[in-house]
Amino acid sequence: MPSTPPGESPLALKRRARRMARVLAERYPDADCELDFQDAYQLLVATVLSAQTTDVRVNGVTPLLFARYPDAAALAGADREELESIIKPTGFYRAKTTSLLGLGAALVERFDGQVPRRLPDLVSLPGVGRKTANVVLGNAFGVPGITVDTHVGRLVRRFGWTDEEDPVKVEHAIGALLPRRDWTQMSHVLIFHGRRTCHARRPACGACPVARLCPSYGVGETQPEAAAALVRTAGRG
Repeated sequence: MPSTPPGESPLALKRRARRMARVLAERYPDADCELDFQDAYQLLVATVLSAQTTDVRVNGVTPLLFARYPDAAALAGADREELESIIKPTGFYRAKTTSLLGLGAALVERFDGQVPRRLPDLVSLPGVGRKTANVVLGNAFGVPGITVDTHVGRLVRRFGWTDEEDPVKVEHAIGALLPRRDWTQMSHVLIFHGRRTCHARRPACGACPVARLCPSYGVGETQPEAAAALVRTAGRG
């Protein structure tokens, strides 16, 4: 596992992390949430569905899903078989159906059908963990939050920002390095970089804008032309 550069002080790490963050933000100025949604309810449901699948697949089922169940009350009263048939393309549809039915009921019974704006309330809902809660807080309510998905966890360990594996500890480590106001947007930026350049199996090191600041440079393709061919310019994963 990559580690922080030998002898790097906490202050030097913070400065390097913020410099990397600025460079990456310039590379991905349009980074945003790649789930389609119109309000907090839709984002919450879409994020629950996004577990173990791609945003593309979620976006493929949500138009019909939200037309059929436009609010928490409708979702709570959904027919299980019908709901399963709609979300089946996202995988693990039986478990997700159970979560969505429970989610709708909990929103109606405990929050008057509205999505709560506090992290403790959000994570108390069926199928909602810290990652989902931070997505909703940051993108629906403007409350800064760090979303630690597989891309973010992989990148910050490669960057030497932390050696932690636990997502909550990773979240706190990132939060200690970056200004709070940047948390939500930097989550998007890191996810974009992970999907497009710093791939899990073969990162495009030779086409990476933060290569000279990254202690893991060389774990992937370093030859510029070959690396450029690995970069994905679009697509949601």
